[in-house]
Amino acid sequence: MKKKTKAKKNVTARKMMAARKKNVAKKRTAAKIKFSKSDLKEFRKIVLKKKEEILGDLQHISDDTLRKSQKEASGDISGYTYHMADVASDNYDREFSLGLASNERKSIYELDDALKRIEEGSFGICDDCKGSITKIRLKAVPSARLCIKCQQKKEKK
Repeated sequence: MKKKTKAKKNVTARKMMAARKKNVAKKRTAAKIKFSKSDLKEFRKIVLKKKEEILGDLQHISDDTLRKSQKEASGDISGYTYHMADVASDNYDREFSLGLASNERKSIYELDDALKRIEEGSFGICDDCKGSITKIRLKAVPSARLCIKCQQKKEKK
């Protein structure tokens, strides 16, 4: 009988510890620094400005790379055939530009996600530790999802 009672106490103790951890996590989440409406407006402006810059860069890459023929891109207007090295160089430049465009699209996606988090009220909250992300970090990297400590841990892995 004593073994059953002791086992029940251990189960009860574990449940109580789990409940305490949940309460601590809730308090930690509630204790986060919420940004004021003016701060959120400022961050929204920063995100939109950054997004506009990236869209401009993407448009420039698209105009220079995708809308020109190989002949126009190389600057050669003569009717002569291309040398293989010239063709390879032009293809490399085109592939490089397409890689840049892909990275820019990822950045736009991250900025759109930041705008969504601003609207939801979860902007500035670290995804890992649920702590607050500093304003300085958010001004530098408006799409940041992790605080500096969690980002450093991620990069070490």
